[in-house]
Amino acid sequence: MVNQGWYFDQTRCTSCFTCIVACKDWHSVPEGPASWIRVKTLEEGLYPDLHLSFLAQSCYHCAKPACLEVCPVQAIQKREDNGLVVVDREVCIGKDRCGLCAQACPYDAPQFGAEENAKMQKCDLCSERLLRGLKPICVNACPMRALDAGPMQELIRRYGEGKEAEGFAYSSKLEPAIIFKRKIKASQRG
Repeated sequence: MVNQGWYFDQTRCTSCFTCIVACKDWHSVPEGPASWIRVKTLEEGLYPDLHLSFLAQSCYHCAKPACLEVCPVQAIQKREDNGLVVVDREVCIGKDRCGLCAQACPYDAPQFGAEENAKMQKCDLCSERLLRGLKPICVNACPMRALDAGPMQELIRRYGEGKEAEGFAYSSKLEPAIIFKRKIKASQRG
């Protein structure tokens, strides 16, 4: 199995939200609370010692997904061919009746629309694009080239094995498929 995953360069992201807009548009995700990729703003300190960074958050397609383990109807699967964690929205019993996936995921990947008993939805790494040898739409849209995706071994070879980023806690229990280039605070630079 070739596990697919993410790379995020925290030093390049400017929080322009192009990835969010491109994703919502490509996947026809309606206005509202559901967003398959989000950008979190992290501020720390006081002027003139202020540190600002951003964290792109999406489904990290964990090796051992917490959402899969808690789903009572097996609507969530980890694909054996590429390691992607996918949801069958037809099988999902909805947020009002369940919502266990959202409670279990420490990365807020499961998303729900505003409609009554909304079904879970989340990033599938643009699996239909991957099948055609294309990058996810958010990767192509990012003007700062802060995102990349592909086979984890390729990403590791290209970017290293960084598991730390401001605002992110790596779980060795879940093993998220993500590599980071972390933004270092000025006070931590030598």
